[in-house]
Amino acid sequence: MMDAGRHPNITLLTYSEVEGISGYVGNFTVRIRKRARSIKEDLCTGCGACEEKCPKKVVDDVFEVGLGKRKAIYRPFAQAVPSYPVIDRENCIFFTKGKCKLCETVCPTGAIDYEQQDEIIEVVVGNVILATGYDPFDARRITAYGYGRLPGVFTSMEAERMLSGSGPTGGKIVLRDGKTKPESIAIIHCVGSRDENYHGYCSKVCCMYSLKLAHLVKGKTGARIYQCYIDMRTAGKAYEEFYKRLQGEGVIFINGRPSEVLPEEGRLAVYVEDKALGRQMRLPVDMVILSVGLEPRRDAPEVARLFGISFDADGWFKERHPKLDPVATMTEGVFIAGCAQGPRDIPDSVAQGSAAAARILSIIRQEEVKVEAATAVVDPMMCVGCQQCIQTCPYTAIEFLQEQGVAHVVEVLCKGCGTCTATCPSKAITLRHFTDRQLIAEMLGAMYTMKLEETIEL
Repeated sequence: MMDAGRHPNITLLTYSEVEGISGYVGNFTVRIRKRARSIKEDLCTGCGACEEKCPKKVVDDVFEVGLGKRKAIYRPFAQAVPSYPVIDRENCIFFTKGKCKLCETVCPTGAIDYEQQDEIIEVVVGNVILATGYDPFDARRITAYGYGRLPGVFTSMEAERMLSGSGPTGGKIVLRDGKTKPESIAIIHCVGSRDENYHGYCSKVCCMYSLKLAHLVKGKTGARIYQCYIDMRTAGKAYEEFYKRLQGEGVIFINGRPSEVLPEEGRLAVYVEDKALGRQMRLPVDMVILSVGLEPRRDAPEVARLFGISFDADGWFKERHPKLDPVATMTEGVFIAGCAQGPRDIPDSVAQGSAAAARILSIIRQEEVKVEAATAVVDPMMCVGCQQCIQTCPYTAIEFLQEQGVAHVVEVLCKGCGTCTATCPSKAITLRHFTDRQLIAEMLGAMYTMKLEETIEL
């Protein structure tokens, strides 16, 4: 992160979002809204004095998944790059009540700017990589497991933050009271994954991070740990060896999906059917960790439409070809990497990110890009300007020329799908190499061949 932040050829635009994009490969114009953080970045040194003195604490800390508190002026986490903080205007005392301004008083460089407004930036780029990541499954949706209702039920991300030395508990595994150390823990796999009621796909990372959590938690607490799983999927280098290592450490593996988690005499009871033994089991535990799956970002459909790409039935961005071209999309110059395409672990994400970067470097070295030969073309003499083709084009490859009052095909964006030719009511659009005359001639040729074969057989 530090290398990326200091690199002279990398510009980091954090606290920003893309609002619009136009153009084509080699010539994209991207409209970015850089939101006001109420901090002058050229003056801020990241000293942290404003955060330290801010009197307003906010419970909803996203990075600590609700287990810790942050100030109304904050950085997402201590090692964030860049190190500029942001003022949470919804919770800042000055913005809500017109008082305080303590951060402005203590700032040694005068970097606080309460009047700062959002800034619109337009940049011209040649290619785009979408690496928007994923959202963790909301465990509250499975009410039988009691997350959000039973205090002893945690998500895997909450356990991850507790294990961190810089986390809200200083690396200690404790219950909600912040003091009690659990003596027995159940880790439930596939929460939200491989479930037709939620997501039918496998999230790929849950088995391995569940094993990792069991290893780390057992090392810190010495607790009795149960792992309830459907199938143990350890497809990776040295993954199976790690699984066997956990068996040797005394972790108890139960092949079955728990039906429910219930409170019982101040503790929790996990009810699960062990497929190996063929009987129902009741596991009395102090803590339950839900290994939540991965799901597409909540704004994935909007991002897909913005960049002119498609997404599958589950909501993941769709690649050009799952095996032959896994990082490219059907829009030239737009690539995908990491969990934006589907569930994957860190090594796979790193490999795919490198592949996307290599593809872009190959395009830059070419200097020229070849486009499809079979593209649509508009006859301006026949076009009536109804714009129906613009509405139906899945690749946003058609624009409307206001002065001429006719449609125009941007050939570098056109993929020759033929949707516009079928839609045009005045038959003003034709597809090169697939005109009506050519198609009719092809059909007549096929019919003549069939008749000739019949004659020969006779």
